[in-house]
Amino acid sequence: MGFASILLASNSPRRQQLLSWTGWQFITCPVPVDETPLAGEKPADYVCRLAESKGRAALAVATTGAQAGPDLFVLAADTIVVDGGELLGKPRHAAEATAMLLRLRGHVHQVLTALAVFAPPDRQFYGDLCIASVPMRDYSDAEIASYVASGDPMDKAGAYAIQNPGFHPVTDFNGCYACVVGLPLCHLLRTLKKAGFPQAVTDDIPGACQANLNYVCPVTQKILNGEM
Repeated sequence: MGFASILLASNSPRRQQLLSWTGWQFITCPVPVDETPLAGEKPADYVCRLAESKGRAALAVATTGAQAGPDLFVLAADTIVVDGGELLGKPRHAAEATAMLLRLRGHVHQVLTALAVFAPPDRQFYGDLCIASVPMRDYSDAEIASYVASGDPMDKAGAYAIQNPGFHPVTDFNGCYACVVGLPLCHLLRTLKKAGFPQAVTDDIPGACQANLNYVCPVTQKILNGEM
């Protein structure tokens, strides 16, 4: 296998930024998929299905487009926010963003990010799932109003960004920070290792992730050991 590259099935600037920290070569190929949950579908099944659907849609483009190549890995991801078993998507307007932030305030919810990798030469599928418990601080009504007015919540599931320096909605977090941002790099590292990505075990991806997020991750080794 020659020099491998990644086709990222996402237009998310946050996922692109996270992937750029690896130093790996990648191109983007956002694809539309139907995100309607199936009747009775559990959140973990839903997010994994969406990630795989995005990957298969991008794979169909890659095999017919100019970016196709024998060493191309297709990567897709999907992130959802779950509170009390209910999915919280991107708010449609400011009032909905406010309602979501009020709902999440002062207690713990979950963020799930699923990965889907299709590896050359036969496009074999490899999936992974990261689940993070996210404790929200008891921010004030005035802080919510200011944050919603900034516009930042409007393109984010659950109406918040964990990394927002002004709002900083999360406290005492001890899980995979990158999962909440949208691309858990240690899970990606171990998945690409299984898929045969040639650079997956030589670069200090966990170190780059922690340095850029300014976060000392307590679960890195557990993830890489397959314990989480």
